[in-house]
Amino acid sequence: MAELKNCLLPEDLRYHIEYNVWIRDNADGTHDIGMTDIAQSMAGAMIHCRPKKVGKVVKAGKSVATVESGKWVGPVKSPFEAEILERNDAIEADATILNRSPYTQGWIVRVKAVEGDSALAGLLDVEAAAAGFAAYMAEKEIEECIHCEGFDG
Repeated sequence: MAELKNCLLPEDLRYHIEYNVWIRDNADGTHDIGMTDIAQSMAGAMIHCRPKKVGKVVKAGKSVATVESGKWVGPVKSPFEAEILERNDAIEADATILNRSPYTQGWIVRVKAVEGDSALAGLLDVEAAAAGFAAYMAEKEIEECIHCEGFDG
């Protein structure tokens, strides 16, 4: 696990800096997408998360879900074109899971990349992501990640 200003970045994930998302390879042709620890800290306490419907194909850079916190409403974007195979209904029922468990229980959607594994070429490993997120945090003036009680990074 890499740590950057109290922000955790698991080593087994790939990252997209601009969209502030992580991608987990499930080794069966599917991938989970979720918000990073940095994203959940910036958003604050989550109020709602609405993943898109199963079967929907989203283009790269388009939303797989809409999230809302006390200070922000916005999309969770996919870094590649993908079909949504499954959605995490638990986070729709309790969006604070995104704050407490962004990397385990807080996955948002399970997808299949339209272009297969070649779609993942632009994603960063943890070392490159840590450097990219350091610059991102400096630009956005984020001092550190804030974890709620019960956080299980």
